Amino acid sequence: MKEFLEYIIKEIVTKPESIEIDEGKEGGIFIYKIRAAEEDMGLLIGKEGRTIKSIKNMAKAKAIKDDVRISVILEESNSLQNDQI
Repeated sequence: MKEFLEYIIKEIVTKPESIEIDEGKEGGIFIYKIRAAEEDMGLLIGKEGRTIKSIKNMAKAKAIKDDVRISVILEESNSLQNDQI
């Protein structure tokens, strides 16, 4: 899943080398924390959050296929956008 998220995100941002995805597990849920360069955050979030929602939906589809539960978190400077899938 980490490689899947990296592939998608690196195709969207202008600084793919700045992408960091931390993978963890808590209570049977795989947690993926995404960090990107500040100038790429707008691209990742998209208008009204559409881009990050689409990324999370694709991850959800893969998680269902793989029979796992995931949470994708986009870390921002002062707040978090978190969706448990």
